[in-house]
Amino acid sequence: MSQYIFILVWIAAMFFLKSVMSGGYRVENILGKKEYRVSWGFAAFAFCPVVIMATFRGDMGDSYAYKTMFRNLPNTISGLLNYIPSVTKDKGFSALSGIIKCIFGSNDVVYFCVLASIQAIILVTIYRKYSTNYLLSIFLFIASTDYLSWMFNGVRQFAAVTIIFASTKFMLEKKWVPTILMILLASTMHQSALVMIPIVIIVQGKAWNKRTILFLSAALVAVTFVNQFTSILDNMMQETQYANMVNDWTLWGDDGTNVFRVLVYSVPTILSLIGLKYIHYENDPVINFCANMSIVSTGLYIISMFTSGIFIGRLPIYASLYNYILLPWEIDHMFTKKSSKIMGLFMVVAYLAFYWYQVVITW
Repeated sequence: MSQYIFILVWIAAMFFLKSVMSGGYRVENILGKKEYRVSWGFAAFAFCPVVIMATFRGDMGDSYAYKTMFRNLPNTISGLLNYIPSVTKDKGFSALSGIIKCIFGSNDVVYFCVLASIQAIILVTIYRKYSTNYLLSIFLFIASTDYLSWMFNGVRQFAAVTIIFASTKFMLEKKWVPTILMILLASTMHQSALVMIPIVIIVQGKAWNKRTILFLSAALVAVTFVNQFTSILDNMMQETQYANMVNDWTLWGDDGTNVFRVLVYSVPTILSLIGLKYIHYENDPVINFCANMSIVSTGLYIISMFTSGIFIGRLPIYASLYNYILLPWEIDHMFTKKSSKIMGLFMVVAYLAFYWYQVVITW
């Protein structure tokens, strides 16, 4: 339990350090606007404990399965080239793991360190560049328990998620060829990444546009007619690695995503609707994009609440990472200076309560 507390204390110390240090900021061009951002050194330093914890994870979550997979990989390039054709799914992740083994050796601690470092570099880069409050974004990533769910557990899918997250610039600038190529690359890590092809089209434009409203409406319709929806989904998945998915979650007694998790992840979406006039007034392309991603993640979470937390509930992470850019902006821009401090404090307390609930009660 001490490590779960330590990471929170560390982030609190980073907030204190940032408040007392002079300088440490850089002016950067973000989609044509000059913005102040924390220095690279500080940003990386603040995230370091997550990488260290992910490196020395023991057998938490799926770690044992990843260790076994890694130990069975060839340790030469020629052996890897012969091995990859025999892999039946997610060949890209096996190839990445094999390359790490060929370069860094067979120590699985080093393997987890390299994977965590790659993911961390992408997270730090995007949050530092696009968030108006980098430390708050990192706190939300930690307090939401995403760092545990994904950097310690669903590593293979999170490799796909972070590849797509790294292509944020392409999505914002509507550079479709590199965006699609990045999604296809991510799908070699985890085939679920293909869900992002329609999503990157849906989230373009102003917040709460017709496409996002239609998507959210479709999610509500799917929940209303959940039996018909699961039948259609089962048929669609037959030719993929997720064949018999509906049958599997029924056999495993998967009764959907926890309602508290759905509520927590829906807060940025709800605030974006309440304060839509502020978003439209600023017309910041980053915030429009993040608001629409938040709507998509909420729609997927609503569906997963009534279907499967194991399968459907793992899809929103492709979009929900943008909540941690959106929510700090909402706190800063939708309230008066005094009210934003109160709301910020309330948000921190609420996320700490959720963190305690997940770590102590649920897990």
